[in-house]
Amino acid sequence: MELKRVVVTGLGAITPLGLDVQSTWENALKGVSGAGPITHFDASKFKTQFACEVKGFNPDEYIEPRDSRRMDLYLKYALAAATQAMNDSGLVDDGKEDHNDVGVIFGSGIGGLHTFECEAGDYAKNEERGPRYSPFFIPMMIADIAAGQISMKYGFRGPNFGVVSACATSTNAMIDAFNYVRLGMATAIVTGGSEAPIYPAGVGGFNAMRAISTRNDSPETASRPFSGSRDGFVIGEGGVCLVFEELEHALARGAKIYAEVIGGGMSGDAYHITHPHPEGLGAKLVMERALADAGIRPEDVDYINVHGTSTPAGDAGEVQAVKEVFGEHAYKLNISSTKSMTGHMLGATGAMEALFCVKSVQEDMVPPTINHEEGDEDENIDYKLNFTFGQAQQRVVNVALSNTFGFGGHNATIIVKKYKG
Repeated sequence: MELKRVVVTGLGAITPLGLDVQSTWENALKGVSGAGPITHFDASKFKTQFACEVKGFNPDEYIEPRDSRRMDLYLKYALAAATQAMNDSGLVDDGKEDHNDVGVIFGSGIGGLHTFECEAGDYAKNEERGPRYSPFFIPMMIADIAAGQISMKYGFRGPNFGVVSACATSTNAMIDAFNYVRLGMATAIVTGGSEAPIYPAGVGGFNAMRAISTRNDSPETASRPFSGSRDGFVIGEGGVCLVFEELEHALARGAKIYAEVIGGGMSGDAYHITHPHPEGLGAKLVMERALADAGIRPEDVDYINVHGTSTPAGDAGEVQAVKEVFGEHAYKLNISSTKSMTGHMLGATGAMEALFCVKSVQEDMVPPTINHEEGDEDENIDYKLNFTFGQAQQRVVNVALSNTFGFGGHNATIIVKKYKG
């Protein structure tokens, strides 16, 4: 069976760096930090009092207010990003598209956390009167509802489901989308991820695990991947959407093509519920599988957007895996962790970083890793590698690879390249 070629024809983003793709990308290239004091709730009694929040988002620009009241914030981010991506792609503008052949595969690592938290609190308050729940509680909370709502908005009746694999969620969603299109099971898939975890349960839960930074005196410098003083990730939020489309279908309708998707890999650490394998075995395996799936050599890759969360264990293991997979070529690559700017958007982070890879191959620019200071080194990290510290770098980027790893040992890697016809 001959596999079809898959291209990216639409992008959408609601992120801590901006309310659309262009502002997000421009701020990433400038090295802007999206971190600041938490405004979603009073975090004054929490160990961590800052996050990478979305700023200035108005859901009324995308969703009818009556409907918006029945949606969790994570879903609003998803619908807004999907609306942008659909408008960008022009996929349904002519009204002739066969909606049976367009699907939605979209993910969230947690789903409606705020909805769950509110409903649980209301139950505790009303315990004497008996259980009282909103009839919208379940559909507002479940992590698959973003895929369902996007498909309903546009009438897409192709493959439709949600993906959950912690921080690897939206990369797994994109790999599924890639496979469905290249196998001929859909002409296009709307894919990506969204998350809205910056509420007491999310921040408190990650604090209890000692997973997130407590650098309250300097939030904007708290996400510092590969630095010796890193003390955990900075929690982020938002929604990111990409349209994956079969090449001939895209060409036939004169679509704008951003990049080509050429491979994906998946693996499991089989090690620990939250800690990555100390030797990066799962990370090494997933990159090798993605390269094999793409049919390319390690030397063909120009840029890696690493998972790079700014945790002591995770960064060092991933760097070791990169060195083992790419050998001497690792020193010729550009590597960056854009989580230093966006924070860790959990289930949306894979889509965010894939979008950055798409823009990198389109514009031959590599976004930076910010917040590394000279003298702040970790003996377990090889600083001869080019981590793109401090500022964006211009270089030819023909092929870009994005890694995402999640609690439970879920590893996913996706590869895009410059579209050349």
